[in-house]
Amino acid sequence: MKDYHINIFYSTEDEGYIADIPDLRHCSAFGISPEIALHEVLIAKELWLESAKIEGKSIPKPTYKPIIYQLA
Repeated sequence: MKDYHINIFYSTEDEGYIADIPDLRHCSAFGISPEIALHEVLIAKELWLESAKIEGKSIPKPTYKPIIYQLA
């Protein structure tokens, strides 16, 4: 199974790294390093999916693909 794409970028406003999963609305996390942000967003992903199941909401399939990979 294909997994969800994760973006990680530095935020000067937050003075740290933000990780987000575009396919899972509002699923993001913060860390003082890229590794910590990744670790935190993986936890957020599991909680997001668990909450959606409990609430009976649909879970989107992984579809997000950055344009750079679409051109390859």
